[in-house]
Amino acid sequence: MAREQPERASYEHRLGVQDRLAAWVCDLSLLHELTERLARTALLDDTLREVVQAGGTLVGARRGLISLSPADGLGPDTTVGLGLGHADLGALETVAFGSVPPGAEEVLHPDLRHGPGSLGRQREVAAQLGLGAGYGLALAVDRTVSAPDPANSSTSGPAASSGPGDTAALLSDPSDENLRDFSTGVADFSTADDGSPAPLAETAPYTEPAPFAEAAPFAEAAPYTEPKPRPAPAARRHRLGQVVWFYDEAAEPTARQRRLTGMYLRFAAEHIARGLDLARSRQAAADLAAEMLPARLPRVPGVRMAVRHRGGPRGGGDWYDALPLPEGALGLAVGGVTGAGPGAVAARDRLRASLRAYAVMEGEDPVAVLSDLELLLRLTEPARSATALFGHVCAPQDAGGRRVTLAGAGHCPPLLVGDHRCEFVETSLSAPLNMLSCWEAPSVELRVRPGESLVLFTDGLLHRTGDCADRAFARVHAAARSATGAVREDPGRLADHLLHTVLPGGLDRTGGEEDLVLLVARFD
Repeated sequence: MAREQPERASYEHRLGVQDRLAAWVCDLSLLHELTERLARTALLDDTLREVVQAGGTLVGARRGLISLSPADGLGPDTTVGLGLGHADLGALETVAFGSVPPGAEEVLHPDLRHGPGSLGRQREVAAQLGLGAGYGLALAVDRTVSAPDPANSSTSGPAASSGPGDTAALLSDPSDENLRDFSTGVADFSTADDGSPAPLAETAPYTEPAPFAEAAPFAEAAPYTEPKPRPAPAARRHRLGQVVWFYDEAAEPTARQRRLTGMYLRFAAEHIARGLDLARSRQAAADLAAEMLPARLPRVPGVRMAVRHRGGPRGGGDWYDALPLPEGALGLAVGGVTGAGPGAVAARDRLRASLRAYAVMEGEDPVAVLSDLELLLRLTEPARSATALFGHVCAPQDAGGRRVTLAGAGHCPPLLVGDHRCEFVETSLSAPLNMLSCWEAPSVELRVRPGESLVLFTDGLLHRTGDCADRAFARVHAAARSATGAVREDPGRLADHLLHTVLPGGLDRTGGEEDLVLLVARFD
């Protein structure tokens, strides 16, 4: 009987160990699955939504929110909810439920309706939204900075980093004990009174070295000292935001749930930080590209204009312009440079700026404007080609209407939309700029009546449809014909109608890699 008790205890111990190992394997499998799902997210909003949803799975809560507010103040500041509407998020922000105080890592509200510390407004919001408890964690990442070294002036400061520059500074520091002459124990550095290197004439005279027999014995030399270790880099917590989950009843997560959630958030915070840097870079590139295009169209008597520009994910070379010209005329232009990325954006801006200069000098002759532009492109950027369409709109005439002179270089023909006609303007067929040894094409003249609109667009509108050129042109024409009279009277509404009809379901923003430009000018 006494022998069976140790065996039973040993058996129960083995079962307990197996149970704990099984629980650990389950926890690791769950974390592996959730982190894999998180790694597959590409956009910042999708990442935040996945984090709050996975955290709700870990803590056993069906509602929550993640608030992104980087401590550096560079944004973006955004809040994503789980099982909460916009009105619910607004109400929660007014009472700061679950907000993690600065310097804290987590906050727990086991009873939001009746627990101690809840204010009247907090209890009211909790009862209104049906919230019983809340659990919040700080979203932060570690940023490594080098600690200051008091024994070395080259590392003074809160953020000095180690590298080749520090080594050079160390070798030039006469106070470092590691650089002393091992035979005499004295450092020999000649300096002037102000600390700068002394002139050569003022340095100590050269003396012949003593014979080897008269040298100081090795035992009397300064003892060798180990180099002082540099302080280890310090980790500083960089706050990105916070995540809060809500229970329907008074509750709190278990120690296991809190441990797993903390492990998951450490990985998620790094992923969010990388996504944040990428989102900032993309936004800065998009803002810079947008600032290079006209932020506001000019006001010209008798002409109302609207433009819609959709940039590709890499940034493209499509551009537009509208500029007043001498004698009350107006210049309209759209075009596109081959390629994508920063190089195409820079070439686009150079081409547009050059066209503005040529249009001011000889805008009444669109062929001359495009010829000069083609010569400039061939001389300065021989590896690129571009399409362009330029129109010179004269001042109103006595007979009514305006005379428009158009010239195109491999570009889509404009569309004339009115109450009595809807047709493409048949511009002459020509090659893009810098495709032939010498570009040349005749211009086309037409008279635009009051109440009609001229629609200029780039080939991105056609390519995003996914159809062949003929079908895409037919879709644009059908969309213009289906516009009602009220839509045609407003150039902005007409532009939106064309975009949403030709590219339904938001394809104007997500339908392709190329840029898209749509410029509408209505003549009253």
